[in-house]
Amino acid sequence: MTTAIRRVVVGVSGSPSSLAALRAAVDEARRGPSELWAALAWTPVGGETGYRRAPCPDLLKLWERQACARLRNSFDEAFGGFPGGLVVRPLVIRAEAGRALVDIADRPDDLLVVGAGERGLFARITHGSVSRFCVAHAGCPVLAVPPPALLAQMPLRQRHRLPALPVEAYAGTDVRQ
Repeated sequence: MTTAIRRVVVGVSGSPSSLAALRAAVDEARRGPSELWAALAWTPVGGETGYRRAPCPDLLKLWERQACARLRNSFDEAFGGFPGGLVVRPLVIRAEAGRALVDIADRPDDLLVVGAGERGLFARITHGSVSRFCVAHAGCPVLAVPPPALLAQMPLRQRHRLPALPVEAYAGTDVRQ
């Protein structure tokens, strides 16, 4: 006997792979009476250790506002806004992405959806694999969504660039942890 999924947790970063995961998560959430928990995890530039060595609260606030704007922008790029007819709980969390997603999707009847990212040695060396961490450590089912085919057609230098948002986009952000 299978149990109904009550929460679909998806990791969002704004990358093309995470947008594919977001679309898949919305499809999964619509299949049953499920809530969509969209989580964007972020850490200060230079990591937590670097920030402890040279703390700057103003920069910390800016980075958090940027993370909130990236989460909102991801929904705008994928759907033109938050999808209707679905309970969406946006989360912006200051933590390493893999650990944060595993901690959020902590119920056996959750479904964790992550973008699998690019394949290949170069991609594994230059980027930590959040999807591999989640598959290895999650206590719930994990759906690893392959990268969109369009990603392979993009020049290498553009594949991981996040869209630049004007400073005005960060004003008035209200998506919080």
